[in-house]
Amino acid sequence: MNKSNDIVSVVMGSDSDYPVMEEAVKILDAFSIANEVFLTSAHRSPTRTSDFARKAAQRNVKAIIVGAGAAAHLAGVIASQTPLPVIGVPIDATALHGLDALLSTVQMPGGVPVATMAVGKAGAKNAALLAVRILSLNDEELRQRLLTYIDTMSQEVEKRQEDLLQKIRA
Repeated sequence: MNKSNDIVSVVMGSDSDYPVMEEAVKILDAFSIANEVFLTSAHRSPTRTSDFARKAAQRNVKAIIVGAGAAAHLAGVIASQTPLPVIGVPIDATALHGLDALLSTVQMPGGVPVATMAVGKAGAKNAALLAVRILSLNDEELRQRLLTYIDTMSQEVEKRQEDLLQKIRA
């Protein structure tokens, strides 16, 4: 499987966010989707953020996954400056355990959509899987790999059911 020329950007507001956002990178790599990691801040580097958002589509980026904690304005700022789909991942970075980031990411004004995932690693994983689903709309081979992934998850649940029944009966 060769990686396509399409790119998914994985953006984060701080290098401390990478342990969470790495989950997105792992999924994209597993599906052989070209990806990049980009560090920028809506508050500390607004010009860098704006340049990234405005130029992403020209670089063949097809979706942008954005992780941020605390005020978590990064996904919304990027979404306001690009026509690309933006998927937000709230990160637990404060005493509020990600609730502040979740509310900042999900409460976008009408006209500036950000698809918002769960807080943390599960959210980063699901963000990548949503990007895979978006890309698979125009890529039959990718769609087949996605269907295989979904089928494998189902088979794992059935196997766990069998294992559980054996433990109960033992």
